[in-house]
Amino acid sequence: MAFLTDALEGLAGLPQPAVLAVTGALTLAECTLGVGFLAPGESALLLASTTVTSVPRFLVMWLVVTVCAVAGDSIGYYLGRRFGDRLRDSKIVRKVGQRHWDKAGELLRRRGAWAVFVARFMPVVRTLVPASAGASKLEYRRFLPASIAGAACWSALHIGIGSAAGASAKYIESVFNGAMWVVLAVAVVIGVVVVLRRRKQATEPRELEEVA
Repeated sequence: MAFLTDALEGLAGLPQPAVLAVTGALTLAECTLGVGFLAPGESALLLASTTVTSVPRFLVMWLVVTVCAVAGDSIGYYLGRRFGDRLRDSKIVRKVGQRHWDKAGELLRRRGAWAVFVARFMPVVRTLVPASAGASKLEYRRFLPASIAGAACWSALHIGIGSAAGASAKYIESVFNGAMWVVLAVAVVIGVVVVLRRRKQATEPRELEEVA
């Protein structure tokens, strides 16, 4: 447990601009068509969020991540607008799975611009919806507000989870260190009881055989 909190403290000790730059870059890549399966944007965001220990840090990271996520969505939208449904047969989409492209298109047909917001919280599909929206000729003035709203909610949720996880790890370590000897003593007692019980069960058949 100490190793985990040491690692988190080491991450927190890095220059904040560097943490923000890396997190923003990975988020942008994760939100761009297909690149999300190569860049661990969501995982990087959760890890980087463990460094968030104050409201100002939360707001700065939230703003950076939201802007980069919207930028990634916009790049995907532009690619969809430029190449249309030909993207479905592209190497990237085939590698991801054309069924996910079809699912993104179906979601857009049923929900319209709302699909852009909803898809932000759907694994795999979210990286394809922006391009699919562009290919389906969804107007950018309808796409952009949904993208901003989705990115803002998604980033706030993940930053909150990461920040809470970092604080919880430190709290658990402090509690564990204080109760370590109690836990160890209980474990020893349980072990002794189990061993004695097994020995008793092993000797009972012998005693019955001797009596017989």
